[in-house]
Amino acid sequence: MVGYDPGVQSAPLSPEEAAFAGSAAGMVTRALISPFDVIKIRFQLQIERVSSKTPEGKYYGIFQATRRIHSEEGLSAFWKGHIPAQLLSICYGAVQFASFEFLTELVHEKTPYDSQTAGVHFVCGGLAACSATVVCQPLDTLRTRFAAQGEPKVYRNLRHAVSTMWRSEGTLTFYRGLSPTLLAVFPYAGLQFFFYNIFKKLLAPRPKAGNSGGNLKSLVCGSGAGMISKTITYPFDLFKKRLQVGGFEAARAHFGQVRSYRGLLDCMVQIAKEEGFRGFFKGLSPSLVKAALSTGFTFFWYEFFLNAMHNFKEKRGTNVITKDFNRR
Repeated sequence: MVGYDPGVQSAPLSPEEAAFAGSAAGMVTRALISPFDVIKIRFQLQIERVSSKTPEGKYYGIFQATRRIHSEEGLSAFWKGHIPAQLLSICYGAVQFASFEFLTELVHEKTPYDSQTAGVHFVCGGLAACSATVVCQPLDTLRTRFAAQGEPKVYRNLRHAVSTMWRSEGTLTFYRGLSPTLLAVFPYAGLQFFFYNIFKKLLAPRPKAGNSGGNLKSLVCGSGAGMISKTITYPFDLFKKRLQVGGFEAARAHFGQVRSYRGLLDCMVQIAKEEGFRGFFKGLSPSLVKAALSTGFTFFWYEFFLNAMHNFKEKRGTNVITKDFNRR
């Protein structure tokens, strides 16, 4: 079970173990869901309506966008920005899960609340995600810039992107979109942990001591939690992406119309005026697919790696006892 569980007899997770399992889960998941992320970002940044019935912009459907990106930019385009995205996933996963395990254990030790309730997981999950977001926001901005650029490329590689943005836009550019990100990430991550906790208890029995799971039920519970959470908080993710490409308008011109925003409120007002209510949910379809796969795989692989580490420690402990017994 994700989070500190006083009912499990084995030793609690160390911060290092939680960080390792979280980073490994993030790395594997990122490699699998990167194409959906690229399509989602392209949809989010398009000013024109995303609709297959009345196409106005460059992209107007998931399959059409997939074909067009592949034909114009090649298969590797679906992994644009993969290096900063992988760094983001590894860093984010490590900080988020280490913080979550620490916070749930703190709740158990310092408060009268049960650390395995859905409400506690909502609060701890939201706080853990906020911590990870502040630490990893520069990598998220770099990932968005790489995914958003077409051909010819503005940034040749990660080092060139960092140096160019630093010189031309200043240090704060790496934290563009942080406000809507924090506004969205607390309820989004909190709801992920909240619904995962509920679904896991409904579908899976309490795990045996040390057996964290990492099975099909973890994948299903995580996917359901991800889709519900993403739908509720999606507009803030779109605001973040629009703000992150501020100062990057020239590279976006051949994709269609571009806009500049003075801040979060101005971004919200302009989208509402020009694109209507549906504009707040551009890219929701690929985002839901991505959220289902991303959250499902993240929880699946996190519990898988926890279980693998427990089995390794248990086996090593058994071997040590056996050797000690043989010596005697």
